[in-house]
Amino acid sequence: MDLGQNHRGVDMGPSAVRYASLAKKIQALGYNCRDSGDIAIPGHYALSGTSLRERLPLICDGCRTAYELGKKAVDAGEIPIFLGGDHSSSIGTVGGVSHNSEIGLIWIDAHGDFNTPETSQSQNVHGMALAVLLGLGPDELVNLGRPGPKVKAENTVLIGQRDLDEKEKELIRDSGCTIYTMRDVDEFGIRAVLSKTLQSLKQLDKIHVSLDLDVMDPLDAPGVGTPSQGGLTYREGQLIMEILADTQKLHSVDLMEINPILDIQNRTAQMAVNLVASLFGKKII
Repeated sequence: MDLGQNHRGVDMGPSAVRYASLAKKIQALGYNCRDSGDIAIPGHYALSGTSLRERLPLICDGCRTAYELGKKAVDAGEIPIFLGGDHSSSIGTVGGVSHNSEIGLIWIDAHGDFNTPETSQSQNVHGMALAVLLGLGPDELVNLGRPGPKVKAENTVLIGQRDLDEKEKELIRDSGCTIYTMRDVDEFGIRAVLSKTLQSLKQLDKIHVSLDLDVMDPLDAPGVGTPSQGGLTYREGQLIMEILADTQKLHSVDLMEINPILDIQNRTAQMAVNLVASLFGKKII
């Protein structure tokens, strides 16, 4: 899906991740891995205009399918990995995997994705996804799959943010979510940030990791939809995944915003695959 933003390319992200051998890396760790294929979603080329109102029905259709596939996978005892695509896809994925159980949501992203149509200058849905999941935004997105919010604010932790709109900051502060910006990472270290994150989610036994690759520094991950300087280093990203793997609470995963058009030799998709492998238990020794 690329309808959640104005730039082309992130719709090719899943192909790049497959080319980087995600399935083989997962299988090498002892898991059975099944590729369910793509959710077919028209791109910008299929639209006569770019207004939010014109894009919403198609975004809803794609997210609704992701919702049902996520719900089905979890019901079957699987750990679904969703390949994006822009981050608006997570409106469906997070909704689906939380259909029958309460989850902790860790939103790892350079951006807050907490805008609404009233606060967003761009009207890009990928910048509204987390707000929608907590009940703010267009009714057709908020009520997708089932009515109302899909996760609780007190069960939601944002990590790595460094590019927030002014009104978005107010919404995040008022939301009840926990946020650890890049200043927190710099000041306290990623280990301390993860310890605090897991402490706040200790009452839950299921965690969904929504990883937007633009959280990584663009020097390490150039192929993303909306790059922002000053991000996580590769080792910081790996440590996040290794610590989360140790909890054995992994419920489901999003890999979002990989743009092969902007990448260098598929470096960003390869990084994404390496991070997921660590999340599924790959160890250094």
